[in-house]
Amino acid sequence: MKAPLKSTLIILLCSLLWACSGGESNVTIGNREGILHLGNGTDPQELDPHIVTGVPEHHILTALLEGLVLKDPGTLEPIPGVAERWDISDDGKHYRFYLRHDARWSNGDPVTANDFAWSWWRALQPALGNQYAYMLFAIKNAEAYYKGEVKDFERVGIKVVDDHTLEVALTNPTPYFLQLLDHYSFFPVHRATIEKFGKADERGSQWTRPGNFVGNGPYSLSEWRLFKRVIVSKNPYYWDADKVTINAIHFHPTENVTTEERMFRSGQLHRTASIPIDKVATYRKQHPELLYTQAYLGNYFYRFNTKVQHLSDKRVRRALAMSIDSNAIVKQVTKGDELPAYTFTPPDTLGYTAEDGFHYDPEQARQLLAEAGYPGGKGFPVTELLYNTSEGHRKIAVAIQQMWYEQLGIKIVLNNQDWKVYLNSVENGDYAIARAGWIGDYVDPNTFLDMWVTDGGNNRTGWSNARYDKLILKLAPEAADREERYRLMREAEALLLDDMPILPLYIYTSKSLVHPSLKGLQPNLLDYRLYKQLRLDASYSGEVIH
Repeated sequence: MKAPLKSTLIILLCSLLWACSGGESNVTIGNREGILHLGNGTDPQELDPHIVTGVPEHHILTALLEGLVLKDPGTLEPIPGVAERWDISDDGKHYRFYLRHDARWSNGDPVTANDFAWSWWRALQPALGNQYAYMLFAIKNAEAYYKGEVKDFERVGIKVVDDHTLEVALTNPTPYFLQLLDHYSFFPVHRATIEKFGKADERGSQWTRPGNFVGNGPYSLSEWRLFKRVIVSKNPYYWDADKVTINAIHFHPTENVTTEERMFRSGQLHRTASIPIDKVATYRKQHPELLYTQAYLGNYFYRFNTKVQHLSDKRVRRALAMSIDSNAIVKQVTKGDELPAYTFTPPDTLGYTAEDGFHYDPEQARQLLAEAGYPGGKGFPVTELLYNTSEGHRKIAVAIQQMWYEQLGIKIVLNNQDWKVYLNSVENGDYAIARAGWIGDYVDPNTFLDMWVTDGGNNRTGWSNARYDKLILKLAPEAADREERYRLMREAEALLLDDMPILPLYIYTSKSLVHPSLKGLQPNLLDYRLYKQLRLDASYSGEVIH
């Protein structure tokens, strides 16, 4: 927990020195020299696409690496990436990708079909601990190979036809398969570099460090100073380098959103990762041109560790859920146009909407808690609520702590940890209740539901339901049409919400501050951006608020 504090103090000191010296701001210099300064929320856990799970890592990796396809920020439809085109069989189960001949790694090596096949093999190595391995399970025999039921990787539906042709066979038609390919779990990695610094399935080797990292994206890794900044610079070997107008991007890991907002006001950032809750109304009234808000395909929720004795009873979990007034939280705490969540999948996700799985009912919550053996909260153990360091998360946690005490008579203690420690705690099951957020990796309800299958890499609750697994992994993928598929998914989500291993709180909106010199952002449900479409207008100075 000390490192982020140190980072904040360094940032404040630098801002003071800059102000006293009368020097130019980051934004003024950046606009002139083509350097983009972005708030990134926190320092990345790692820069290995087959290990990470977070949004801060995603922002950096999409600058360093590129998959077979990209997304059009305006429509979120797949567009060519490393693959310049592709064919899909009539039955929807076979894909052939034609890789562009001018795709290069940042060291000049050609990007080939073998690079993708080897990278996907690596992503399926159990020893690597890839929590997103399940993303590849749509591929024929990928799940069986991952679980050791199939030993020969040649039986997995990945075939290298030649250096620039890759064939992929799926178990079932998967309407969103192309969308998956733009997720970092499908990104290629440079085999020779990884093997130079360790084994293919070794976590935390030095291949991801500046000077070692070899990528195929529009930018190359220039600097990674822990808790201070990550710098990426334009990659001259990128196949579409002529379209990249920004020369470098500085990612600033500022966990304290108040500090980040001050950095924006002083011209140190072009865009923040977030905005302090209590500042939203002020910006909306006084500087609406700087406030960037949009619907966001994500759910803010709490995980329950179902292996903790008193939380193993679903009556307790439902009592905790039904005693929270989510409407009050979004109106009085978050204040950013969020929607109270009573399902896990956001409503109208590509036409899919689940039925509400619970509602605010303190009286019924008290009854459930009494039935579970804790009348009036008597005998209920003091329980820890874990969240990653953030003033916004703290305010929400305090509000919920008070609701649980007032409505149920139970005591909750709050524990904040910095991002990396928090991730390790949740991954290792070292928590009772933990704050979480999930942003859709693609626009389909499956991105919210397949994470809760038994032993899913992002499940981390200990919850398991055989019927749920069958619905999500077998029946829904084999459905004859979308209507039937969605019906099966709604059945699965009803099971999830009835057992309540998670507590949905609200549907996100994306909120940030954007300097008017940053051009090319297109609002969309995933807050998805292509860095090669962004540009900086040098006619603007850094200071926008006087």
